[in-house]
Amino acid sequence: MEIKYFRLIKTIAEEGNIVNSSEKLFLTQSALSHQLRVIEERLGFKIFNRSRNKWKLSEEGEELYKLSIEILKSIESSFNTIKQLKEVEKGTIKLSTECSTFYQGIPKFIQKMGLLYPEIDIELTDATHQSFTKLLSKDIDIAIVTSPSNSKELLSIKFYEDDVMALMSKEHRLASKNFIEASDFLDEHLIIQSFPLSTVSVYKHFLEPNSIDPIKITAGIHTEICLEMIEANMGIMCLPKWVLTPFKIPENVIFKQIGANSLKREHYLVLRKTDQNKKYINDFITNFTEDFSLD
Repeated sequence: MEIKYFRLIKTIAEEGNIVNSSEKLFLTQSALSHQLRVIEERLGFKIFNRSRNKWKLSEEGEELYKLSIEILKSIESSFNTIKQLKEVEKGTIKLSTECSTFYQGIPKFIQKMGLLYPEIDIELTDATHQSFTKLLSKDIDIAIVTSPSNSKELLSIKFYEDDVMALMSKEHRLASKNFIEASDFLDEHLIIQSFPLSTVSVYKHFLEPNSIDPIKITAGIHTEICLEMIEANMGIMCLPKWVLTPFKIPENVIFKQIGANSLKREHYLVLRKTDQNKKYINDFITNFTEDFSLD
């Protein structure tokens, strides 16, 4: 039975007649009578014995009335508990990333959270390469990074993994290769979005372990300019394809796999362990990992 039918039975039983009940339920008398007939036909017994001015519960109706009271009381109690939880668990989350490119999609996520969890205030701060330090000093509350923290005071939660690709011109000397090897970068101009190199995935996880230093590294150029440089065969840029979603990629530009097994980049949410049991923090993490998950 639907909840509305329990509410209808309880109201008629307590009001004693159809006139008062229809007003309280915001239904016409004919609509109320119709709904009651539907219930009785479905159940196979009369719930009320009718007289001109008084509706009295049958024996079966008495049991349904008791059940209606229990169910509606339980529902009201649960909603009150939920309301109290939401009122108590208010909080502000200062969110930052170590890479400005990962801000893509976050504004829409914050907008969705604002509708679902108005008690959570999410502040998007500037990207920083000192995420762990800022977490420990409480300048930020959650950081999006590409390497987990080793600190005993911080908790790292993996939520995403992507492939870092080499972006180059079709006329580039390496364009015919199936994949790019570390040694291929020795004579290359590597274009990166920002220093330090310790935060650049291709350098940290591919070039440095192989003791490779490109002949030239350029940083801090707008993405649109980088794409023009790549198209003009002035260097190589390495990043996941999704980062370039907002941009128009020139037809002369191609993506190449890095390494025989491809270069993977992991993403983590990092927070203070002292905050991991706060409900508003967990609500954020649950929704974030659902929206930006590995699946």
